[in-house]
Amino acid sequence: MVKKGFVAGLLTVALGASTLLAGCSNSQGTSAEPGQKGVTEITMWHAMGGAAGKGIDALVSRFNETHPNIKVTTVYQGNYDELFNKFKTAQGSDTAPSLMQVYDIGTRFMIDSDSVVPMQKFIDQEKYDVSDFEPNIMAYYKLDGKLYSMPFNSSNPILYYNKTAFKEAGLDPNKPPATWKEVEEYSKKLTKKGADGKVERYGFSMAVYGWFFEQYLANQGALYVNNGNGRQARATEAAVNKEAGVKLLEWWKQMYDAGLLGNFGRKTSDTQAAFTSGKTAMFIDSTAVLRAMVDGSQGKFEVGTAPLPKPEGAPGGVIIGGGSLWIMKDQPEEKQKAAWEFVKFVAEPKQQASWQIATGYFPIRTKAYNEQELKENVAKYPQFETAVKQLHDTKLSEATTGGVIGVFPEARATVETAIEEVLLNKKKPQEALDDAAKKITEAIGKYNQIYKK
Repeated sequence: MVKKGFVAGLLTVALGASTLLAGCSNSQGTSAEPGQKGVTEITMWHAMGGAAGKGIDALVSRFNETHPNIKVTTVYQGNYDELFNKFKTAQGSDTAPSLMQVYDIGTRFMIDSDSVVPMQKFIDQEKYDVSDFEPNIMAYYKLDGKLYSMPFNSSNPILYYNKTAFKEAGLDPNKPPATWKEVEEYSKKLTKKGADGKVERYGFSMAVYGWFFEQYLANQGALYVNNGNGRQARATEAAVNKEAGVKLLEWWKQMYDAGLLGNFGRKTSDTQAAFTSGKTAMFIDSTAVLRAMVDGSQGKFEVGTAPLPKPEGAPGGVIIGGGSLWIMKDQPEEKQKAAWEFVKFVAEPKQQASWQIATGYFPIRTKAYNEQELKENVAKYPQFETAVKQLHDTKLSEATTGGVIGVFPEARATVETAIEEVLLNKKKPQEALDDAAKKITEAIGKYNQIYKK
């Protein structure tokens, strides 16, 4: 196992810039009164701003009210990469958190860093029942049959569309496109140009976000890296330049050149703003922004949601996105146990139901759907059912379980650069992805040299 002295140096390399799902609120969460006698105080670091940040605050408030011997303090540390960088400097010190939220693609690094207690230890010690936890979600955070972290904010990508625009274009608002071909056909009818010939509303948009690329590999049954997506053995080579990746970029470029697809850059928030302001009629994004999209469109148009459109003949399916909770190894045992109590609390069906209503992230366990408040919310907002159905319809495979590599943040940014190079006519899809695959493979090799056991 690598020594912690290596961690800071590697993180600088591994944590390349990448666009993220987390918001950027300055909320500091719920504070605890210091030094309360008989009270175990723990700190949780997270990367949730906006509605999700408020949702976390609500969960923590309820926990603190019902657990008088434990006080949880939440600290918003910026987006996922910023949170990771702050942990890099605090690791092993008195300022390190007891509990930390980490995005999905940080899994391999967190395991290798020797900084955490596997969640499986607490589950086994207590014989904690996980039988009703969603298997597709749990599978992402399991390696070698061991659950290392507890899923928390789980999501997948869906199609958002403007039902009002559909009606205006003569399209059935209850029949969204299911394939790439249909997306193109619908976009031709939905795209609007002004008298000057400039596009006023695109039919379809997709942010230049590596997560969408990853999803569309899985959607076609393809892997991101070798060795079973890094789950049979450590990955040694990127597979982003294979047929599925090239096919995606060719379609993306074709739609863009035809003036049917709006490119609003890497920030997913910019594409979201384009949708709520009427500049695009359809777009792909995480279910995590569902609440914001529904609220942001009120009084303007009705939001529709649908599963991720797929290429003709593709098996379909998606990878879990979002993040999970990790308990820190360097913390005293009493703080680890307190953190575990909080983890169990937020996993309760009632809390999971409230969490979905507040955000759009779907529950990590099936019993949450029996909660009355969730039933009422789905009845009022059927859009919340889309991602859940897509999750349940996804056949678990090496492709849909998702890739596991220690340099995923860097890899994601590398793919985003390749997408931009294609859209800007700097490179052809195959060339751009060949270059990206070479760079990612080299980064994996350097990482594995440091962390090989």
